[in-house]
Amino acid sequence: MFSCPRRWGAGSGYERVPAGPEAQKCNPEKNASFFSRMTYSWFSRVIVLGYKKPLEREDLCELHESDSSYIVCPIFEKQWRKEVLRTQERQEVKASFSKETHARKPSLVYALWNTFKFVLIQVALFKVFADILAFTSPLIMKQMIVFCEHHPDFGWSGYGYALALFVVVFLQTLILQQYQRFNMLTSAKIKTAVIGLLYKKALLLSNVSRKKFSTGEITNLMSADAQQLMDLTANLSLLWSAPFQILMAISLLWQELGPAVLAGVAVLVFVIPVNALVATRVKKLKKSQTKNKDKQIKLLNEILHGIKILKLYAWESSYQKKIIKIREQELEVQKSAGYLAVFSMLTLTCIPFLTRVSLDRLEDFLNTEELHPQNIETNYIGDHAIGFTNASFSWDKTGVPVLKNLNIKIPEGALVAVVGPVGSGKSSVLSAILGEMEKLTGVVQRKGSVAYVAQQAWIQNCILQENILFGSIMQKQFYERVLEACALLPDLEQLPNGDQTEIGERGVNISGGQKHRVSLARAVYSGADIYLLDDPFAAVDVHVGKQLFEKVIGSSGILKNKTRILVTHNLTLLPEMDLIVVMESGRVAHMGTYHELLSKTRNLTNLLQAFSEQEKAHALKRVSVINSRTILKDQIVEQNDRPSLNQGKQFSMKKEKIPVGGVKFSIILKYLQAFGWLWVWLSVAAYLGQNLVGVAQNLWLSAWVKEAKHMNEFTEWKQIRSNKLNIYGLLGLMQGFFVCSGAYILTRGSLAASRTLHTQLLDNVLHLPLRFFEINPIGQIINRFAKDMFIIDIRFHYYLRNWVNCTLDVIGTVLVIGGALPLFILGVIPLMFLYLTIQRYYVASSRQIRRLAGASRSPIISHFSETLSGVSTIRAFGHEQRFIQQNKEVVNENLVCFYNNVISNRWLSVRLEFLGNLMVFFAALLAVLAGKSIDSAIVGLSISYALNITQSLNFWVRKACEIETNAVSIERVCEYENMDKEAPWIMSKRPPSQWPEKGIVEFINYQARYRDDLGLALRDITFQTHGEEKIGIVGRTGAGKSTLSNCLFRIVERSGGKIIIDGIDISTIGLHDLRGRLNIIPQDPVLFSGTLQMNLDPLDKYSDRELWEVLELCHLKDFVQSLPKKLLHEISEGGENLSVGQRQLVCLARALLRKTKILILDEATASIDFETDTLVQTTIRKEFSDCTILTIAHRLHSIIDSDRVLVLDSGRITEFETPQNLICQKGLFFEMLTEAGITQDSVTK
Repeated sequence: MFSCPRRWGAGSGYERVPAGPEAQKCNPEKNASFFSRMTYSWFSRVIVLGYKKPLEREDLCELHESDSSYIVCPIFEKQWRKEVLRTQERQEVKASFSKETHARKPSLVYALWNTFKFVLIQVALFKVFADILAFTSPLIMKQMIVFCEHHPDFGWSGYGYALALFVVVFLQTLILQQYQRFNMLTSAKIKTAVIGLLYKKALLLSNVSRKKFSTGEITNLMSADAQQLMDLTANLSLLWSAPFQILMAISLLWQELGPAVLAGVAVLVFVIPVNALVATRVKKLKKSQTKNKDKQIKLLNEILHGIKILKLYAWESSYQKKIIKIREQELEVQKSAGYLAVFSMLTLTCIPFLTRVSLDRLEDFLNTEELHPQNIETNYIGDHAIGFTNASFSWDKTGVPVLKNLNIKIPEGALVAVVGPVGSGKSSVLSAILGEMEKLTGVVQRKGSVAYVAQQAWIQNCILQENILFGSIMQKQFYERVLEACALLPDLEQLPNGDQTEIGERGVNISGGQKHRVSLARAVYSGADIYLLDDPFAAVDVHVGKQLFEKVIGSSGILKNKTRILVTHNLTLLPEMDLIVVMESGRVAHMGTYHELLSKTRNLTNLLQAFSEQEKAHALKRVSVINSRTILKDQIVEQNDRPSLNQGKQFSMKKEKIPVGGVKFSIILKYLQAFGWLWVWLSVAAYLGQNLVGVAQNLWLSAWVKEAKHMNEFTEWKQIRSNKLNIYGLLGLMQGFFVCSGAYILTRGSLAASRTLHTQLLDNVLHLPLRFFEINPIGQIINRFAKDMFIIDIRFHYYLRNWVNCTLDVIGTVLVIGGALPLFILGVIPLMFLYLTIQRYYVASSRQIRRLAGASRSPIISHFSETLSGVSTIRAFGHEQRFIQQNKEVVNENLVCFYNNVISNRWLSVRLEFLGNLMVFFAALLAVLAGKSIDSAIVGLSISYALNITQSLNFWVRKACEIETNAVSIERVCEYENMDKEAPWIMSKRPPSQWPEKGIVEFINYQARYRDDLGLALRDITFQTHGEEKIGIVGRTGAGKSTLSNCLFRIVERSGGKIIIDGIDISTIGLHDLRGRLNIIPQDPVLFSGTLQMNLDPLDKYSDRELWEVLELCHLKDFVQSLPKKLLHEISEGGENLSVGQRQLVCLARALLRKTKILILDEATASIDFETDTLVQTTIRKEFSDCTILTIAHRLHSIIDSDRVLVLDSGRITEFETPQNLICQKGLFFEMLTEAGITQDSVTK
C-alpha cells in the first residue's frame, strides 16, 4: 500500500525510505562476521560517516525484519486477543459455579510474556553469564594477592593470573554488551507493540470511552506510560539479577569472613522491607503525577488547537495560570519522590511498583468499551438501503435517549433530507447510521459501503490530492470529474502547487468552504453505496452550493444513483428531495415527500413561507469564496494583479528543524542557571565530599589490613580495633551525610530548573504569533512539553550527577593506583588519548542520531492526534487498517533511530571497556612485576580500583555523551526563545479604563503583509467609522477581508500607516489592552473541556445572573436548564457533546457577556438553522445597538441593512458607501449581488 517513498507528517524532519520488509535489506549486520557482530565493527561505517558530516535519515541502518513494527505489532495483537478470550472463558466458568464473581481484566503482562518470552529468556541467559564472569574476576584477584604474598620470586603463574584476568573481563564485556543490545531492543519492541495496540484501540473506542479518555490522556498513555513499560523491561533483569548477585557476594564473603558476613545480611534484611514501604509511597506519588501529566497534556492540546480564540479574547494569561497550577502539583509530587530517593535501594525496589501504575492505566484503556458492530445489521439484503425499526439511541447505555422510536425506511438510490431546529437530532441520525451511538432498542439495517462528510470538515496534513484520494487508486479521468463537480478547479489554479499543495494541520491554509469541498470530493471519489452528508453547504456560497447540488448530489449529479442522506438548513432544496425527515426533540416529527408534507404539515408550511420571504437574502452564503468557472472575464484578467488565495497563507507545514553540530555550551549554561548557581556549587561540594570520603574509607581499610597482617598477638589487634573501627564508622557516617545532602540538593536544584524551563517554554509558546501555529504541527509543540520536559524533569540531572560522580571516580582511581604503582600513569596517558578519540567520533554520530530520534517522535504524536480528531470519518469509510499501517510506518521510523542509538552505544561500550580491560591487565602486570616490593593489601586495592575504572571510564564517556545528546531536549525547549514574538501583552502606556467609549475606528494609509517576503495583503487602507455605526465588509477571495479584522486585533502587524480607535494608536498599547477591549464572534465555534460556566467566563468576572441572561438572549436557556448540572454541565473535549449549532450559540453568549463598544462578526451563524439565525441576528442588532459593528459578510443578508458597506479588492478599498448608493454606482458590490441573483427590489425590501 505504501511502496513508494514518501514522508509521513509535516514535522518529521526526514524523508521516508521504502516502507515495509523490503527496507530490511539495508542492514549490514546480516552479512557481518561473528567477530564483527560481537564487537559491532559493522556499525563503524555509520560512526565514521557521522564524524565527517551530520547524519541524515538515509544514513542510518535499517532494522532486522523481525524487529520492525510490521512484524512485532501483529504478533502481539494476536496474543492480546488470545488473552482477552482466555479471560472471558475463565469468567464464564467462574460464573457457572458462583453468582458473585470478581471481574478480572485481561492481563497486559501475560500477553507481553507470551509474545516475547523466548527473547526475554535469551536476555536472562546473557545476564547470568555476565554476572558469573563478574564474580570470577575477584577470585582471580584473590589468587594474585596470594601470589604476591607467598611467591615473591619471579614466577610464570603471576603472568598467567594477569592474562586470565584480562580474558575474563574481556569476555564479560562482549557478553554484557550482547545482553544490553537484546535487552534494550526488546524493551523498544514492547513499547512499539503497546503503541500499536493503543492506536488500534483508539480507532474502536465507543463514545462513552472517548468521554472517559481525552485526546491528551490517550496521547499520554502512548508516550509516558508506554515509555514506563519500556523502562521496566530494560530493568526487568535487575529484579532477579540483584538477588542473584547478592547471594553470590554473600557466598564469597562467607568463605573469606565466615559468620561476620551475617551482620551485612542483617542490614540487607532490614533495608529491603523499609524500601518496599517507600516504594509503595512512591507508587501513590507516581499515580498522582501521571494524573497531573494527563491534565496538563489534555489542557495544552486544547489550548494549542484553540490558540486563535485565546489570542482574540486575550485569554492567554488565564490559561497559562491553569497550566502552571497543574504543573506545580506535578512538581510537588516530583519533589516528594526526589526526597525519598535518598534510600540506596529505592530504584531497584520501585521498578515494579512504578510500572504497576502504568500497567493499570494501559489495561484500563485497552479493556474499555468499544463500539458494538452488532448495533447495525450491515449484511442486510432487502429492498431498502437503510432501515430503522422502533430504534432508540443514546450516547451511552445509561444515558437519556437522544433519538427515540425511529421508524424510517430509505430506498436504495433515494435522496433524503433531514431537517429540523438546532439540537433536534439531525446529526445524531447520521451517527446512528454509522454505528457511533449506543442502540437501546429496535433494529437498524444498512446495506453497502458508506462515505461520510462531517459537519466539521476533517482534513489531513498531507497534499490535497491525497486528501481526496484517501487511499484509493488514482483514476485520472474520474478524479478530474470529481474536482470539477466539487468546484475545486478554480482553487487548484490559485494554489501554488495545484493538487500537490500540502495542506496544513486541520486545513489551516485553506478556507472553511474549501475544507468542506475537499471533504465532499473525498466522499464522492470513494465510490461508496451510501452517502451521509452533514450540512456540506453551510460553508459555501449559494452559487457554489447550487453547483454542488446539481453536479454532485442532485438528480443529475455524479451520485444520482447512490443513496444520499443530506442534513441541511437550506430549505430551498426540499422540493428536489425524494424523502424529507423532519426531526424535533430527537423524534421524527414528520416524514414524507415535499408535497405530502406541505399538504399535511402546517408547521413546515409556515416555516417555508417565512423562509420564502427572505429566500434570496438568506440563501446567499459566503459570496467571498470564488464561486465557479463563471467568474466574470474582467475579473480573470485582473487576477494576475491580485493576492493569491488566502492572502499570505500559501505555505507548507514546516518540517521539524534538526540542529547539526555540537550542542552549544550556552545550552548547558542555561540549564545550570535555571538550576541555580548556589545549588550547583553545593551539589559539586556534596559529591566531591562523597568521593573523597569513599577513597579515604578504602585507604583506611587497606592500611588497617596491612597493620593487622604484621601483628602476631590477638590482644595487640584488639587494642587497635576499636580506634580503627571508630574512624571507619565515622567515615561511613560522613559518606552517608554527603549522599543524603547530595540527593536533597539535587532534588531542589532540578525542581528549580524544571520549573523555570517549563515556565519559559509555556510563556514563549503563548507569545508566538498566530502564524507560527498555522505552519507548525501541534505534535511538535506537545512533544516538547511531553518528552523533552520529561527528560529535563527526570533524566538530565541524573546524567549530570552520574557524570560528576564518574569524573571524581576516575580521578580518585588514577590517583590511588598511581600512588601504589607509579608506572601505571605511563599506561594511562595513551589510553586516555584513545578514550578521547573514540568519544569524539561517537559523540558526533550519537548526538545526531538522538536528534533524528527526537524529530521522529513528533509525527507519531501528530498522526495519533489527527486520527483521534477524524476517527468518525475513518471508521465511516472503513479505513481503519490503512491508518493502522500508517501508524506502523511512523512508529517504525522512530524504532529505526532507537535501534541505531542502541547499536552506537554498544559500539562505544565494547571499545571503551576493551581499553579499560587493558588498564586492568596493565595494573595486574605491574603488580606481578613489583613482586615483594609492594604489599598485598595495596595490590588488592589497586586491582579492585582498576576493575572499577573499566566501568567508571565507560560510564564517564557515556554520561558525557548522554549529557550532550539529552541537552538536545533543553535545546529544543529553548528553541522558541529566539523566535519572533508578538508585541508585549501589557505596555507602559495603557488606555483609559472606559476605552473605547465611542467606538470610532480609523485606518490611515494602512498597509500589512503576512511575511516580509510576501506582497502587501492590504494597501493604503484609509477609512473612518462613526460611533455606533454598522459596517459591512465584502470582497472576493483574497481581497483582504479577514486580514482587515486580523489587523484590528494585531494578529497581523502593520507594514505602514496606523489604526486609531477613539484617538489611541493601537500600536502604542499592549495586545491584551487592545484585544480585551474588542469583541469578536468567530466563524469556528471553539469550546474547551470544562464546565459551561468556564467556557462562558474563563476569567470568572460575571455573576450567575448575568450568565443566565445571555443564555436567554441566545435561546439556550431552556436547553441549559434541562441539563442536570445546568451551568456546571461538563463540556467534553472540543465541545463534542453539543451540536455545532449549540457551540456557535455558546460563542455568541460569550460575546454578549463581554459586551464592548466594537464588535467584529465573522459569520457568527454559519452552523444554525435560518429560524434561529433570524432570532440571533435580531438579538445582535438589539444588544449591540450602541456599538460599532464590523461584519465580514459571508451571508449578504447580514450586511444589506448596514449603514455603510466597505468593498475590498486586491487589498484595496474600491467602494465605501451605503448599500443603496453602491447599487446605484453599479460597481463591484453590484456585480456580486447580480451574480448571487439578488435584485435591487429584494434589497430595498
